[in-house]
Amino acid sequence: MATAELNFLAELNYFLPSNKRHVSFPHEFKGRTSIKDIIESLGVPHPEVDAILVNGESVDFSYIVQDRDRVTVCPISVLDEINPTIRVSPPEPQEYRFVLDIHLGKLANALRLLGFDTLYRNDYADPELARVSADEQRILLTRDTRLLMRSQVIYGYYVRSKNPDEQIIEVLRRFNLFDAILPFHRCIRCNGVLLPVEKDAIADQLPEGTRQSIDEFHRCQACEQIYWQGSHFERMQQFIEQVMAAQPQPDDS
Repeated sequence: MATAELNFLAELNYFLPSNKRHVSFPHEFKGRTSIKDIIESLGVPHPEVDAILVNGESVDFSYIVQDRDRVTVCPISVLDEINPTIRVSPPEPQEYRFVLDIHLGKLANALRLLGFDTLYRNDYADPELARVSADEQRILLTRDTRLLMRSQVIYGYYVRSKNPDEQIIEVLRRFNLFDAILPFHRCIRCNGVLLPVEKDAIADQLPEGTRQSIDEFHRCQACEQIYWQGSHFERMQQFIEQVMAAQPQPDDS
């Protein structure tokens, strides 16, 4: 039986049992075993890992662990401190697009409200979620660690909070997306793009009171849902302001 010494840094400790958090600990293994297999056997999904050091040297996920190796596993938050020569995480996507599992419906609505391209269905199966994430290079957001461990998944993040209001802040901070917020740009119902539409073109679809009191409208280019600044708008605007107020400031520690 061979033994390696492992140490997980920063937020990766979230996935470990309490006796293995923020400490170096021995891990026994048999035969020819990759570092990726060992990391995920301990409950840490590979998309959460940004760099791996073995005996002080950077390695990738294919590295075969040797007896007495000293392994440090790093998330993206400590990248500047570690300065690895190899990163196991993929390059940042050109556009931040998401696909969410069935447990994150309220988060999906919030992301769409803020203008982010977000796929969500309440009947997505795990294999389809992994495939969509890989084929379309979407970031898979989930509260299922086993789903993130599927080999197809390249971009992914485990949402820590169970509170939807906290989840949206968590995701925006993780991917530094506050400056990319574009409210009322996407349909909350289907994720289609919203564009202005003339009142005369949709007058027959509007309630009488709305037709008389509102002049500006947007229509989803996918499902044709019509949007206007009704009684719900103030509540949505307040939510957006609360989200923006949570943006980290340059002097935040």
